[in-house]
Formats: sequence, structure tokens, C-alpha cells
Amino acid sequence: MIRFANIDDLERIVDIYNQAIPHRNATADLWPVRMEQRRAWFNEHENDTYPIYVREMDGRVAGWCSLSPYRSGRTALKRTAELTVYIDYGYHGRGIGTELIRHALADCARIGKKIVFGIILEINARSIKTLEKQGFERWGYLPDVAEFDGRLCGHVYMGKKIQ
Repeated sequence: MIRFANIDDLERIVDIYNQAIPHRNATADLWPVRMEQRRAWFNEHENDTYPIYVREMDGRVAGWCSLSPYRSGRTALKRTAELTVYIDYGYHGRGIGTELIRHALADCARIGKKIVFGIILEINARSIKTLEKQGFERWGYLPDVAEFDGRLCGHVYMGKKIQ
């Protein structure tokens, strides 16, 4: 079941996010984040403008997806959202990411979003392929913006116009 996240989900959202950090291919954070650090991020998301969705399986949150402001506070950009998806590593390969992306895209009309994009580390081929399958196209590339243990990595901007 996919539903809107609530504050009680924040601990699990942070846990899932932190699982990705040691893999060095899904986030540019190098150290685990704490729940207190993510509370402000969570609070800037409202179900009517920039929701966070969670996918439950087996009675627990197995993954989450957010639509976040692009350059927050700049009103001319309010029709644009950044898509972020993280899945518990124990649930990878079950289509949860695709399900969450489809759900978020289907909700864009309700929340007035016309442009959705994801920023992905270029070494995260799985996420790039998942977005391509949902109609996202490569809109931009920033070379060597991240450094992991001496290895440089670029950001790929994948975008989609919502009809």
C-alpha cells in the first residue's frame, strides 16, 4: 500500500536513507544522518504541494519517495519538483521504486506539478534505467561534482514533462 508519510514514519525514512550511504552510489552523504537533521526537510513537505509517499510491505515501510521544491522559495519554479526515491535494501528488485515513481507522477496533476526531475549519481545505472522506463530523459550532466574515497562522480539530471 502506498500512502502519504507522517511524522511517525520519519525514523524509518531516515533508516532507509542511511542504508544507501555506505554503497556510495545513491547519495552524496558520506556519513549517516540523524532523525533530528531530517525533521526540517520532512516538515517542508506538505501533502498538497510537495508530498512524501511511503510504500508499506509486510507491515512496515519498505521504501519512500518525495517530491521536493526546486530552488525553494522561488515562486516561478513552483510547478517543478525534484523526485527522490529510496528503497530498503532488503526489498530491492521487487518493483517498489517503479511503483512509487508511478504513484508520484500520477499525483502531479493534483498538486500542480508540470515538471519532475531526478538528480542521480552517474554510477547509479539502476536508478537511471528505472527513470528512463518511466519516460524520463537525460536533461543535463554535471561532471565530477561528487568525490567518494578519491573517486570522482558526476550528477545526471533526468527530467519529465507531465501532460
